[in-house]
Amino acid sequence: MDTSLLKIAYSHENFRKRGHELVDQLANHLEAALHGKSNKVIHWNLPEDEYAYWKGFLENDDESQLFSEIVKHTTHVHNPKYIGHQVCPPAPLAALSGLISNLLNNGMAIYEMGMAPTAIERIMTEFICSSIGYGDNSRGFLTSGGTLANLTALLSARKAIVKHDVWNKGSTDDLGIMVCEEAHYCVDRAAKIMGLGEKGIIKIPANLEFKMNSSLLEEYFQKAKKDGITVFAIVGSAPSTATGIYDDLKAIAAFAKKHNIWFHVDGAHGGASIFSAKYRHTVRGIDQADSVVIDGHKMMMMPTITTALLFKSGNHSYATFSQQADYLLVKSEKEDWYNMAKRTFECTKTMMSIQWYTLLKTYGQGIFDEYVTTLYDLGHEFGEMIEKDDRFEMVVKPMSNIVCFRYVMDAMNKNELNQLNESIRQQLLEEGEYYIVQTKLRGIHYLRTTIMNPFTTRGHLELLLDKVKDFAKKLHLKH
Repeated sequence: MDTSLLKIAYSHENFRKRGHELVDQLANHLEAALHGKSNKVIHWNLPEDEYAYWKGFLENDDESQLFSEIVKHTTHVHNPKYIGHQVCPPAPLAALSGLISNLLNNGMAIYEMGMAPTAIERIMTEFICSSIGYGDNSRGFLTSGGTLANLTALLSARKAIVKHDVWNKGSTDDLGIMVCEEAHYCVDRAAKIMGLGEKGIIKIPANLEFKMNSSLLEEYFQKAKKDGITVFAIVGSAPSTATGIYDDLKAIAAFAKKHNIWFHVDGAHGGASIFSAKYRHTVRGIDQADSVVIDGHKMMMMPTITTALLFKSGNHSYATFSQQADYLLVKSEKEDWYNMAKRTFECTKTMMSIQWYTLLKTYGQGIFDEYVTTLYDLGHEFGEMIEKDDRFEMVVKPMSNIVCFRYVMDAMNKNELNQLNESIRQQLLEEGEYYIVQTKLRGIHYLRTTIMNPFTTRGHLELLLDKVKDFAKKLHLKH
């Protein structure tokens, strides 16, 4: 058997050469994106055209151009005019730590397949637990994204609160969770995966500020009870994805305690405000939660995808998945924190703890305070700018770096304004200088911005508003 291709593929000298070239290329990309040398955040292409391009590249183009072409055809999150989805511009050092994980490829299901990252993971989750305000008995682990972490937390809640063993024996009882109507869709998805169905997702209306209306909790709980549904958990958003508004975690905690149900905080986006001296008040009451989710790839400067799931009582972090895989897992009378497959949904997972540890070791906890505080300050400043311009209407005063607003014209009705703002967003996308997204709240179409880049300035935001007004005028004249 000829193994010449394998020898080339695993050549350390080829790796050294290509690695240096790629780092230089990415450093140039960073310089262009961060310092205004790149005019576009996105080079918009229709899906079918993009598919055709890459199909043609595979068949005809020069392999040496592959990485540069991938860079050209992706969204440049390090550009300060990227103000779209809740994905951060990763700190370059965190990205480099991902290279270590990818090359060493320790799967981390059991201790000997990830000794260093397993120990590091415990250190990092202890650090986050302490920052939440949990005690020494708290524990946590890292997993692949907020959706998986929220599902795992709700499985843990069911295991802890429901009296019979649903995981091993199944259930025909009607079980339910309570959650605000503005919560992230992954909570609905988790509930349905767990077999709760629509009736098991008890949606609490939001108030005028888009927070969970905590004054309605007792009413909805008693109605569920009357309908034969056993509520075992309530989820607070910190904040909601669409609006960036935090639920009143303290009020939810008191309600959960009263009824002896699990209190879970989906802090995937904004749980990191625990590190901000200025904005920690947004998560007042988080220390009373039974479990908390915080994404590293949103507000903690890490590449996708890495999420911390933290438990106030460490025992719950071990009890969720009780099943046998004797060739991997050995029963132990003492705390078996180092065999991760016993505790996480995944068996194999990446060495994601290295990213968290690298940033903390290199820059200290202050880097997280600087990042969160800078972005939340910008969100508040942008909100003030919008409030002062009568051409715009903001859905709610920002509590975070998420700001939703729309362009308004007195002569237009609701449907016309919806169409206008949707068209404005499409024009921005196709032009590519800025990248923002959109959302619909109570039937009204809004432009939705999430300021993720700490190098975005007031000037960038002013120019965005000018562009929106310019597009609005041109679109109005066209029709």
